[in-house]
Amino acid sequence: MNKENKEDLGFIGLLKSFPRPFWVASAMELFERWAWYGLFAVLALYLTGSTDTGALGFSHTEKGEIMAYVTGILYLLPIITGAIADKIGYKKSLIIAYILLGTGYYFMGEVTSYTAVFLMFLWVALGAAMFKPVASAIVTKSTDERNSSFGFGVFYMMVNIGGFFGPLFSAKLRDTYGWKIVFIMAASAIAVNMILVLFFFKEPDREESNESFGQTIMKSLKNIWEALSDMKLTLLLIIMIGFWLMFNQLFYTLPTFIEDWVNTKPLGEFLDKAAFIPQWFADFFKNKEGGVNPEMIVNLDAFFIVIFQMAVSTIILKWKPINAMMTGILIAIIGIALSFYTNNVFYTILGILIFAIGEMTSNPKFSDYIAKISPKGKEALYMGTYFLPISAANFLTKLITGDLYEKYSDKVSLLKRLLAEKGIHIKEIGTPLSKEEFIQKLYNLNSIHLEEALKIIPPTENIKDWGPIIKQIKEQALVPGAENVVISGEFSKNDFIAEAAKQLGMSVNELTQYLWETYHPSNIWYIIAGIGLITIVGLVIYDRVIAARAKKQVA
Repeated sequence: MNKENKEDLGFIGLLKSFPRPFWVASAMELFERWAWYGLFAVLALYLTGSTDTGALGFSHTEKGEIMAYVTGILYLLPIITGAIADKIGYKKSLIIAYILLGTGYYFMGEVTSYTAVFLMFLWVALGAAMFKPVASAIVTKSTDERNSSFGFGVFYMMVNIGGFFGPLFSAKLRDTYGWKIVFIMAASAIAVNMILVLFFFKEPDREESNESFGQTIMKSLKNIWEALSDMKLTLLLIIMIGFWLMFNQLFYTLPTFIEDWVNTKPLGEFLDKAAFIPQWFADFFKNKEGGVNPEMIVNLDAFFIVIFQMAVSTIILKWKPINAMMTGILIAIIGIALSFYTNNVFYTILGILIFAIGEMTSNPKFSDYIAKISPKGKEALYMGTYFLPISAANFLTKLITGDLYEKYSDKVSLLKRLLAEKGIHIKEIGTPLSKEEFIQKLYNLNSIHLEEALKIIPPTENIKDWGPIIKQIKEQALVPGAENVVISGEFSKNDFIAEAAKQLGMSVNELTQYLWETYHPSNIWYIIAGIGLITIVGLVIYDRVIAARAKKQVA
C-alpha cells in the first residue's frame, strides 16, 4: 500500500508533500555546506601558504594538527550536541550554531597565531557539530514512508550543491581579492541561514524530554557503548578507519601537493584553446598566473559525484554491501595513487575521477552494511556509531598530512635538505627583512622606482615591527596598487624558494622539477595506497570469518 502511495504521488506530488521545515532545512544545509567547504577546501593552502600572499606560513605539522584534531573533535561531538538539540529544541540549537559559525568564520580570518587559529577553528567546529544532527533530524521528522527516500535524496543533493559551489567561489574570490574574502564569504553564507531560521523556520513537533542535560548526554553515551559492545560492529568500525584515513588525503594533502608540485598552466591553456569551452567559462576557472587553483581541481570530486552518483548507484544496486565496499576501496586506491604519482595535471584529474567512482561505490554501502548487521529493532542505535571511524581517521590524518608530508613531500623541507647537501646557507623563513630587502620587495611587487621607495621608508635602519609602515603604505596609497597586494615584512616561503633558485642558478620551475626528480615527493602515494590495501584485507578477513560466524549463529 505504501508503495502504491509513492507511485500515486508522482514527482510534483512528492515535491508538494514536504512541509515548510523540510525546505528551510534543505536550504540551510546548502548554505552551511557552502560555508564549510568554501573554507575547508582552501584551508590547507591558507595555513601553509607563503606569508607574502596573505597566508599564514605554518608548517605542515602545524597544519595537520589544526585540521586533523579539530575535525576529529567535530565528528565526535554530535553524540552530545544531538542530545542537547532534542532537549532545548531545534530552533534554539540552530541559532546557537549560527552564532558560533558566523563569528568563528569571520574571526578565524582575523587571527594569525597558531593557538588563535586553532581555537577559532575549534569554535567553528562547535557550531558545525550543533548544526549537523539538527538538519538531519528536521528532514527525518518532515518526511514519512511515502516520501522519505526522495526527501533524503533532495537533502543530499543540497549537500553536494553547497559542497561544489563553495570551493568554486572561494577559489575565484581569494585569487582576486585575497584570503580574507574567503572567511567573509563563509560568514555571509551563515548570515543567510540566520535569516532563514529567524523568519522562515517553524519548530517541528517533537517529544519534550523531562531529563536533565546530564541525563540526556549520559543516555546518548550509554546507547553508543551498548552498540560498541557488539564486537562484530566494533571490528567493522575499526577496519573502516583505514578507508576514511585514505579518503581524507584528497582534501587534507592533495591541495598542498598540487600547489607544491603540479604545473596547472597546461590545464589553463587547454581551457583557453578548446573550441567547445566558452571563454567566460575558461576565465572563471583560471587564476591570475594562467593556471587553475588546487581547490578547483580537487573540487572535481564533488562534480563527478553529482554527475555520476545515480549511474553508479544503479550499477551496484544488487551488489552485496561488503563486495561493493571492497571494490570501491580498490578503485579509490587506484585513483588516489594516480593523483599523487605524477605532476601532470591531466593525470591528477583522471585520478580524482577514478577516486570519485570508488567513493560512490563504497561510501553509501557502508551505512547499508551497518544496517544489515544491526539486530532487529536496534538499527538506529547502531547507525549512531557511523561517525566514530570518521572521527578516529581525522585524528590519525595528522600523521600523514602533517609529519610524513613535511618529511617526504614538502617542497620547502626538501629544498632545505638540498641546500644543506650543497653547503648553501639562506636566512630562515619568518625572519624580519632588512631595510634594503623591504625596499626591494616594494620595488618588485609594485614596479616603483627605488627613489620613491626610499622616501616612504623611515630613515632608521633598525625596524623590528614593519606593521605600522605596511599599514601606512596601504592606507595612504603611497605605493600605487599597494592596497591590492600583500607586503610582508618578513622573509617568506616564496622569498626562500626564489633566493634558493637564484643561488642554485635555476628558475623556480627548474628548481621544482629538479627536486621532483631528485627526492621523489610522489612516493607518499605508497603510504596512502598501503592504508587502503590494509583496509581491503581487513574487510576480506572480516567477511570470511566474523560475518560468516555471525550468519551461522543466526542459522
